Amino acid sequence: MTLQIRRIIHIDMDAFYASVEQRDAPALKGRPVAVGHCRERGVVAAASYEARIFGVRSAMPSLLALRRCPHLVFVPPRFEVYRAVSAHIHSIFARYTPLIQPLSLDEAYLDVTRPLIRRPSATAIAEDIRAAILAETGLTASAGISYNKFLAKLASDHRKPNGQFVIPPGAGENFVAALPVGTFHGIGPATARRMNALGIETGADLRAFPLATLQRHFGKAAAFYHGIAHGQDERPVEVNRPRKSLGKETTFIQDLHTRQDLETALQELATKVWAGCEKRELSGRTITLKLRHADFTQITRASSITQPLTDAGELLRVSMSLLRPLLPLRTGVRLLGITVSALCHPPGPEEPRQLSLLG
Repeated sequence: MTLQIRRIIHIDMDAFYASVEQRDAPALKGRPVAVGHCRERGVVAAASYEARIFGVRSAMPSLLALRRCPHLVFVPPRFEVYRAVSAHIHSIFARYTPLIQPLSLDEAYLDVTRPLIRRPSATAIAEDIRAAILAETGLTASAGISYNKFLAKLASDHRKPNGQFVIPPGAGENFVAALPVGTFHGIGPATARRMNALGIETGADLRAFPLATLQRHFGKAAAFYHGIAHGQDERPVEVNRPRKSLGKETTFIQDLHTRQDLETALQELATKVWAGCEKRELSGRTITLKLRHADFTQITRASSITQPLTDAGELLRVSMSLLRPLLPLRTGVRLLGITVSALCHPPGPEEPRQLSLLG
């Protein structure tokens, strides 16, 4: 029996938040735009391509962004608008396949191995989807098409913005060979640094390492790294992908210095995080505290409990137990965050034809 080759599309909206703002305010078109607040503790949520030319990036402090681009235009975020546009875009995806895995408001994987409508190729479907998005929302999207998720995501970055690229069967291993491992989805900055220290700079370097050697250094993740170095990724498109965590964080206008201020801030965060858990009918067993000092050094501490959380008070108590060993503070705190993971439900009294990649 011939093994079926999957057809995966990764759709990634181009500078999504900033592009929505430029669409809705024509005076912003062609100008460097940052979605966020221009204030001492502000952070850039998204940047237009005109702003990225100056080195402005998401998650960058607003004042640093303004220094890099003095004529940068800040626009406050409108998340309700972004969510509505995202829902429209996902309705376009659903015309072609029920197998959709959202990664965020602005990107998703689609498995179009067996699409809902007849088209000559996965490439043609990607072209259709991008054209429909532009016609119906006024926004551009980029697409990557390949035989697995890892390569499709790499491909969508290859012709950004407003383009698409195909990595056909048999080409994946060569495509990743020259790429820096730090550009691989699934390899974060810390792991990339560890790989670099071992002499692993590119996909070809990673491929040269035997699986057993990678396992000694990277444990269970080694099999995934070994696979992608060979252009292999067996992960399916997960339609109802379970949420892995719920969290909130706050950047303060002024640094916090006292225990009382930190406890007050943690109480507010715990209340908000637990409200999110209740809304989704979820609880969790692992609580992570994130603390960023005024000098941008960051500390994370986590604790796992035997039974799922039952209320905001318990979440606060665990969060405080993680904070206490960090006191007294060596300097002010500019950001605090709480995340609940190891999610679970709280305790209670729940034939189209196969396509080719190319047109």
